Amino acid sequence: MTIEVVVITVFAFLVFVILGVFIFRKLPKKLRVEKYTKQWKELQQKCRDKSKWPIALSEAEKLLEKALKKRKYKGKTMGAMMVSAQKIFTDNDGVWFAHNLYKKVSAGQIKNIKEDDIKDALIAYRQALRDLGALPK
Repeated sequence: MTIEVVVITVFAFLVFVILGVFIFRKLPKKLRVEKYTKQWKELQQKCRDKSKWPIALSEAEKLLEKALKKRKYKGKTMGAMMVSAQKIFTDNDGVWFAHNLYKKVSAGQIKNIKEDDIKDALIAYRQALRDLGALPK
């Protein structure tokens, strides 16, 4: 083999490896269902006490955000990531209701959350997490 063939072969191999690394980094990560299930059960325990409903809502929002990031949905904000993932959500309106409720509660616009609202929001978050593969169906 001549030196030119060796150099071309090494160069082609390096290009192949570099492209492989970039492609691999862009692929969505597999979510660890048992980890998300454990965190969801802990979140549900907070729902027993009405004073902890805002905490449960916040934890559900953060859990969804974490799953969206792991699945590599584009967006700098939670809203932007939800827009890019909206095609996979079976209850897109419910997820947006939950997200908007979270924003209002965290901004202090809502002091007392209605029981129906918290239930609807958590059901929507749970379904969104199922749609992403973070929770079992």
